[in-house]
Amino acid sequence: MVVEDRVPDPREARSAAEFVALLRLLKDASGLTFRELTQRADAAGEVLPRSTIANMLGRTSVPREELLAAFARACGCGPAAVQDWLAVRKELAVHGRRGGGAGGAGEVRGTGGAEGVRGTGGAGDVCGTGGAGDVRGTGGPEDVRGTGGVGEVPVVPPERSPEPPAGASPARRRRQFRNVLVAAASLLVLAAAAVTVAVLARDEEPGSPSVAGPVAGRTVQIRSVHSGLCLSEKRGSDSGRLYQVPCDGETLPSFSLRPLGDGVWRIATEHPDYGPGCAGVWNGMREGGAPMQDQECGRRGSAEAFRIEPRGHPAEGYRIRPTHTRLCVGAVAGSGERGTEMVQRGCDGSDRGSLFSFDPVATDGPAALDAVGG
Repeated sequence: MVVEDRVPDPREARSAAEFVALLRLLKDASGLTFRELTQRADAAGEVLPRSTIANMLGRTSVPREELLAAFARACGCGPAAVQDWLAVRKELAVHGRRGGGAGGAGEVRGTGGAEGVRGTGGAGDVCGTGGAGDVRGTGGPEDVRGTGGVGEVPVVPPERSPEPPAGASPARRRRQFRNVLVAAASLLVLAAAAVTVAVLARDEEPGSPSVAGPVAGRTVQIRSVHSGLCLSEKRGSDSGRLYQVPCDGETLPSFSLRPLGDGVWRIATEHPDYGPGCAGVWNGMREGGAPMQDQECGRRGSAEAFRIEPRGHPAEGYRIRPTHTRLCVGAVAGSGERGTEMVQRGCDGSDRGSLFSFDPVATDGPAALDAVGG
């Protein structure tokens, strides 16, 4: 399906199974893990959960259009290459199969350059889109194999491939070559489904949800990486104080991020009862232990502005640091207990309770929460 060390061309796919196999090869060619693909999509303002990627690559049907586009862009495809993937996906979704494509099944398209593996979509584009830099395979089954990694399934060795009789026409030779490709693609997709769990284990720590960075304007839940709990007020309280509660329930207020420039952010809020506001440090206090509070914007000056700093590479979480103190927001004493209040405290280097993820919510708007106990 793809010559060794070359990226796949979606126009080689004749069936949904082949198309998904090419998507797996595209991920391999990008060199990115599920976590990194999720983070790149999030940075572009798109939602691409790791579990969704794994399910997509383990199926034998074409993915949704918006999911495919987000995945291709996260892998490094430029606009022209993304349109190629979407066009092939549409044809397969409508007709089930495709006829002969540009260049034939053995052709892999690049755009020139020393290695011939970069497309025309601009810097970082790993998808071939055709043109003067086309790189052709030698036309034999031995040119067709995966790019390695967990779940790779080699094609039938050349000596076992069906040999055309002497004098066979070029069209017949191509049909027989296509049969080898279809068999290889089917085996690859079946193997992909079987090893999805293994690949997830390779890319991610068990039970570790992905960490999302700040994106302007998107409604998010602010989740403590340490406890897995999310920031929320108590229902029925007008104090505006913030606590950590289970994320699987609804939280209030809704949070979104507004850039203030120079790496500084405002944490905007929308409360179902009190309307818009801002998260900040209680009364602009500078002491450690001062609580976090949701209140009308503009009352606390720089105590409503925060630097949001990644920790680790790739990011294990993000510190939230009020600009007026440079302390860190976190749970009291680094507690992982439900109902623990959020305060500003010292950044002691351990980051216990002081690392957060800004998880996008599916539907924007204010949410509600049952009363927090304690």
